[in-house]
Amino acid sequence: QVQLVESGGGLVQAGGSLRLSCAASGSIFIGTMGWYRQAPGKQRELVATITRSGSTNYADDVKGRFTISRDNAKNTVYLQLNSLKPEDTAVYYCNAGVLGANYWGKGTLVTVSS
Repeated sequence: QVQLVESGGGLVQAGGSLRLSCAASGSIFIGTMGWYRQAPGKQRELVATITRSGSTNYADDVKGRFTISRDNAKNTVYLQLNSLKPEDTAVYYCNAGVLGANYWGKGTLVTVSS
């Protein structure tokens, strides 16, 4: 069983920055990790993913503003959010692939005020 715990969300003004963290426990080998978000009234959408070797993929609307990284020794994935916009307001969820199974965290709320 894998548990994912996110942290780092909060309230920030437009143009500000936040850093999200997600620590995984319960497994010694974690594959691709990623961040997704769900805004009120919308479907959950991909933000960014990173493979174990460090290859990254970003949604078009966060490219150049958000950076995903990971520390394999700590089983932790990070998301640096810069130049935040009100439309970035959402619950951000951590995701991890482990031996063919998919795991989700409970989410952390990011609110960007205008």
